[in-house]
Amino acid sequence: MANWLITGVSSGLGTELARAALAANPKDIVCGTVRSEADKARFEAIDPSRAKGFIVDIRDEEAVREAVAKVEAAVGSIDRLINNAAFGMTGALEETSLAEARAMFDVNLFGTAAMIQAVLPGMRARRDGWIVNITSMSGHAPWWGTSWYGATKYALECLGQALAQEVRHLGIRVMNAAPGGMRTDFAGRSLAEAALRIDDYEPSAHEAKRTLASSQGREKGDPVLAAQAIVAAVGRPDAPMVLFLGEDAVRHVRESWEEIRADMDKWEETALSITRPVD
Repeated sequence: MANWLITGVSSGLGTELARAALAANPKDIVCGTVRSEADKARFEAIDPSRAKGFIVDIRDEEAVREAVAKVEAAVGSIDRLINNAAFGMTGALEETSLAEARAMFDVNLFGTAAMIQAVLPGMRARRDGWIVNITSMSGHAPWWGTSWYGATKYALECLGQALAQEVRHLGIRVMNAAPGGMRTDFAGRSLAEAALRIDDYEPSAHEAKRTLASSQGREKGDPVLAAQAIVAAVGRPDAPMVLFLGEDAVRHVRESWEEIRADMDKWEETALSITRPVD
């Protein structure tokens, strides 16, 4: 039996993660963060006895700590944390105001960090626990028009991978899950757009919005299967540091790595030329 806490369960991948966790073990309890009473009622209707919703704005650090305390008071230990809550944004780096960028970092990165910090004391005390961060292929293979969104996922990748090294000796495991495009509302109501629009970026950064809009509803990634894959990996001793999900994620990340590897090989002599012998 395990108690799960999943952020952002109102729709999309978050809902499917909750369903997958409930289906994986009939004794597990799944708690989920939502933003409204309506979302809470809809989530708890999935399984009135085992799905428990908690209203919290993850941008509010104190509210996050209070929510985690309420979860622990209601169900006991939090054994599995999945950080899913996030939103996307399109727009060139120059078009995106720093206020817009900060608002996305507050949810995608700092909200996640607050949740991790709130659950770690309990996991450390028990010397057991799993933390899963939903990142993105954009955190490994950046592409025009999504620079700020990708930056939040780049940062979360680093946070998760470094955290994994910090807590493994404490019996706590950390896995990042990096999906590609999925048939959720990510490219719909969950996608923000920079308020400023500069015509010079029409042939480059503005392609991101058009690409996401044209593929909405036809993405190859199935959120139900993605959620099942993530939940199935949790608890396995051979779980990867990063779980890539989707044909597009595997393809684009490999292409990005190959470009970096080619540049590294080409410029290796320069790279090594700065090395001085140790006295």
